[in-house]
Amino acid sequence: MKVSDVMSRGSLTCKAGDSLHDATQKMVMRRCGSLPVVDDKDESKLIGIVTIRDTMLPLYPNFGEYIHDAKTARDFEDMEENYKRVMCMKIRDVMTPDPMTVASDTPVLKAASYMGLKNLRRIPVVDDGKLVGMISIGDINRGMFIHNG
Repeated sequence: MKVSDVMSRGSLTCKAGDSLHDATQKMVMRRCGSLPVVDDKDESKLIGIVTIRDTMLPLYPNFGEYIHDAKTARDFEDMEENYKRVMCMKIRDVMTPDPMTVASDTPVLKAASYMGLKNLRRIPVVDDGKLVGMISIGDINRGMFIHNG
């Protein structure tokens, strides 16, 4: 079984200049945990990936802030005040550039092993430099255990 047999096609995308708010809204509305980030001029060219976790991390203190000032780092009201500022940030500030990808002719179990090794839930599918879809753990499970059983 190949990635092309189970992947999702026509993936929802975002661009590096989009706001975190816009990208997060897309992910929440479509119930997906990540979006491929495509080039502004060529929407088939993958330049990164952003996850719902990436969009939320700027709201929280980093480890150093937490260690040096645990009291302020736990000020959740202050974090809520920062929400509007954070949601105006750009995807380019939080995305993972040049993410791991697989080709559509990659064996499904090979893609699954990459996911396991890198602790990923989904991977962009790229053929000849063009984004053609996404494959998730759910896609693999459906293909392996439901449609193939």
